[in-house]
Amino acid sequence: MIAVKKARSLNSYPLYWAECFGTAPFLPTSREEMDALGWDSCDVILISGDAYVDHPSFGMAVIGRLLEAQGFRVGIIDQPDWRSKTPFMALGKPNLYFGVSAGNMDSLINHYTADLKVRNDDAYTPDGEAGKRPDRAVIVYSQRCREAYKDVPIVIGGIEASLRRIAQYDYWSDSVRRSVLIDAAADILLYGNAERALVALTHRMAGGENIATITDLRGTAFLREHVPGGYTELDSTRIDWPGRLDAIPNPYEYRPGNQNATDAQAEDNEEQVVRIVPLPLRRQEKELDPEHTCIRLPSFEKVSKDAVLYAHASRILHQEANPQNARALVQKHGNKEIWVNPPPIPLETDEMDYVFGFSYQRVPHPKYAGKKIPAYDMIKTSVNIMRGCFGGCTFCSITEHEGRVIQSRSEDSILKEIEDIKEKVPGFTGAISDLGGPTSNMYTLNCKDPEIQASCRKLSCVYPEICVNLKTDHSATTQLYRKARAIDGIHTVSIASGLRYDLAVKDPEYVKELVTHHVGGYLKIAPEHSEKGTLDLMMKPGMGTYAAFEKMFYKYSKEAGKKQFLIPYFIAAHPGCTDEDMMNLALWLKKHDFNVDQVQTFYPSPMSLATAMYRSDQNPLKPLRYKGRKIYTPKNEQQRRLQKAFLRYHDPKNWPTLRKALLEMGRKDLIGDGEHHLVPSEKGETRQRLRLRNKPAKPARGNKRRKRL
Repeated sequence: MIAVKKARSLNSYPLYWAECFGTAPFLPTSREEMDALGWDSCDVILISGDAYVDHPSFGMAVIGRLLEAQGFRVGIIDQPDWRSKTPFMALGKPNLYFGVSAGNMDSLINHYTADLKVRNDDAYTPDGEAGKRPDRAVIVYSQRCREAYKDVPIVIGGIEASLRRIAQYDYWSDSVRRSVLIDAAADILLYGNAERALVALTHRMAGGENIATITDLRGTAFLREHVPGGYTELDSTRIDWPGRLDAIPNPYEYRPGNQNATDAQAEDNEEQVVRIVPLPLRRQEKELDPEHTCIRLPSFEKVSKDAVLYAHASRILHQEANPQNARALVQKHGNKEIWVNPPPIPLETDEMDYVFGFSYQRVPHPKYAGKKIPAYDMIKTSVNIMRGCFGGCTFCSITEHEGRVIQSRSEDSILKEIEDIKEKVPGFTGAISDLGGPTSNMYTLNCKDPEIQASCRKLSCVYPEICVNLKTDHSATTQLYRKARAIDGIHTVSIASGLRYDLAVKDPEYVKELVTHHVGGYLKIAPEHSEKGTLDLMMKPGMGTYAAFEKMFYKYSKEAGKKQFLIPYFIAAHPGCTDEDMMNLALWLKKHDFNVDQVQTFYPSPMSLATAMYRSDQNPLKPLRYKGRKIYTPKNEQQRRLQKAFLRYHDPKNWPTLRKALLEMGRKDLIGDGEHHLVPSEKGETRQRLRLRNKPAKPARGNKRRKRL
């Protein structure tokens, strides 16, 4: 029998002495605000790349209010000018530490498109103004904090740090970069949704512990001189063999300290011998104590030079993602070790309610009066009902950040937040914009058996098919929708988060409820592609599932007397996607009368499995081989533009490019002026342009033949 790990409850800690100051209307962002609260100093100062919005959809507000509820005085320095250390001294010296985050978005994804073009706006900044945060914000902010107060510990977290906890491929420099811990010169990194680690760390530091000695917290990463004694060290290349490695240097070529020490000679745990198991059998591996076992990943120096080893390291990291059975990871960077503790134990429902139940003002800080923050305007009447995602889509980093275990709030907590929106959001009209999270329909869905979940290492609960142990009953979500609609003063509850239609089709009652009451004319879903080979590399369901959902959607729309449409999203230039795959997708779109205007090009975000594919031209969903079959990966600008052009086959601007490509592919049969052709001939294009030039414009709604999306 497997023991299911539990964790200390967030609200079980004795409150810190500063709780006597009570709850601040807004967490202070200036000395004047601190004075008004009667504070002489802050215990923790948070540095954020976002504007400060006191709303539970903004990470800094959640972290700040959580620490406040634990009795600490928390200040926020939002979007500081990073060109000088002075703005980082605005609230004085924190008593415990600086908490540094780039914000709700990775700063580089915030700044650049998938085509590496500079964006002209920033949704998390007043009036959408661009340029208010630096590239690699976690590194830059941490360096300025160190310049401001050399002796103050630095704790980094948020999605930018979380996805860079080990050596990672960096799309923007086309290179593998070191763990952000090293470049930021931070003391500790908290990854994922880090409430547990943050609360424990802060209380222990307040109790006098040195941050350098706090090495046992789940969901943390930090630097070590060497692997501590008492651990069994497994070489990852022997656990998941990536082909012939004779030419690869021994991963144990550097051993600090006394290499001839024995257990008998050790006087304390740090000096005990590390047991190295270079080639464990599966039986032997199962006999090891996971609490005192670490897996050695290939070093930064190796993965930066060897793409196959990089893909292998990514594969191992994803296999060690279950909080119940994950083991610590260690990766050498020069003469230092990056140590990554296992992921945090997910929050229980009462803890989720605790985190989302603080006294959020649900509006931006008053200092932004008269300015609009686009990200806030988008989510100000939305409610986050859950965290996590067990879909495992390889191009997405949600799983790497939030984990695969769904963490759901209680129904009462969610309904209370809707009541808060009614009272606190200025100009509220009675419309809730979303009840969702990473997905809209994984609320309360988890493994049927905690023991099975504790032993599972699957990368997805829904691929290649839905696991028999997964609950797919959406009744809790259906009931929540009905109760939300019934609240006095609420006339509309929309669902805007992404829908897992492969799960939805398992519960027709849920689909009927969704389509009848919660779709405002259009519903966004993401089949991502039509071709099985590409879908397999994405870990997405086949188009048969999409067709089943589409049939249900239009059936229930008709029964409700509503004219509603699906908006499908697709990705171009995904690793493994050939030009022929994109051509077939374009033909599928034409056959189904879709003119897709909203187009996504694959964006290699740090740590995702698809990014490992992009870097290595290998498939890390399977054991890797140096002489294995490579996958085609569109990388250069011309390749990526062509695949994007196939998605927008209907755009005249793309016709010359597509004609040339189709001729090179031997598909001249798809060029012509008939219904079965994909793009018109040059003469046909000229005739169409003349016809369009002389034809009077009509409203878009009059075109019933094509569904423009």
